[in-house]
Amino acid sequence: MTEIPSSLRLLFETELERDGDRYVLPIPSELIDGGSISTDETYRIALLAAQEAGSDETASTPRQTIEKEETSSPSPSPSPTSEVQTPPVTEGETRSVTIDTLGDQGDGIAKVERGFIVIVPGTQPGDQAKVEITDVRDTVAFAEPIEDPTVR
Repeated sequence: MTEIPSSLRLLFETELERDGDRYVLPIPSELIDGGSISTDETYRIALLAAQEAGSDETASTPRQTIEKEETSSPSPSPSPTSEVQTPPVTEGETRSVTIDTLGDQGDGIAKVERGFIVIVPGTQPGDQAKVEITDVRDTVAFAEPIEDPTVR
């Protein structure tokens, strides 16, 4: 299982593009214009390979995560004997979440315990929504609003 740090700024899917003698990971302009990330900061990018058909994840393209580069010394990597953590949510669970940003498909993204990502369609950054968790994967959960989201 890939552990998602609490400093995660953005999670979206994209395809690697060739640009002459280099490769580019395009970031949709609405993610920069919407304030999720800034062109004035330095970020670390982690690429997660797409899972094979029939696996727990149904993504067909790599997932790209962007984490703000910290100016302090890097934290040590977890040891190989670290205990595997299970997702902090379960299917059918009801949660109150605050939407932090938008994903590349326009869905709201909220973070819960340990920075775990919950994707909520039909929401916008700043919305507070009561949601029902409908699908839980190793690194992300999907939820549906059960009440109209409210803006803070």
